[in-house]
Amino acid sequence: MFTTGRAALAAVTAVCALAAAAGCSGDDTAPDNDGLISVTTMRGALLRAEEVGPTWGTPTRSADPQRLVSICGGTTTPPEVPPAAEVVSAPLVDEGDAGAQTLEQTALIFPDETLAEVAQSALRAVAQTCLARYSVPAAVTNDRNEPAYVETVAIQELDERGWKGFVAVRHKSYDAAHPGTADTAVAVVSTKNVVLVDAYAIYRLNTASPSPTFDGDWKRLLGTVVQRVG
Repeated sequence: MFTTGRAALAAVTAVCALAAAAGCSGDDTAPDNDGLISVTTMRGALLRAEEVGPTWGTPTRSADPQRLVSICGGTTTPPEVPPAAEVVSAPLVDEGDAGAQTLEQTALIFPDETLAEVAQSALRAVAQTCLARYSVPAAVTNDRNEPAYVETVAIQELDERGWKGFVAVRHKSYDAAHPGTADTAVAVVSTKNVVLVDAYAIYRLNTASPSPTFDGDWKRLLGTVVQRVG
């Protein structure tokens, strides 16, 4: 049994409401008059559970507010939130009987563009330390029960509607005795004074096949958020 992926829906429902959501922008999601992007703008741009799909909700367990999601995967430590950032986050989860989906949306809003550029460079430096392949033994603790797995990582350049940065695309395969996969995309993109860390993951139990719609889904989720900001 996967503690990480607890039972969740194998079929992807992450994009069922995005066609409507992409057009939901208003005055509170436009850049400020001084050219910088406000906290209010980013809070309005992040997706809500009901916009993603009817089975999505807010996770019951809170993440460490001082850390972002892991970029490299494996057993690597997630990076800390860069200094001077005001953080707006909207974590979402979809759990069912055959797998799980998660969406970690974290907007880092800085007082100026220079600080945002420094933060983006720092997170890129973390990505440059990622290995191409991690082999992790089984782990059984009080709060974690995960079979052995192999996780591959590929870092790609990314430009989504002028938000530029990179994405770490990860694929995890569990050992044959506990078939399952996990596909994760951690996008780190920035524009003006904002760095957006957008991580989508889908976990599938009792199958060795990855999600066939994963690549299009994470791009659509990210694209919806940045389109709202402009």
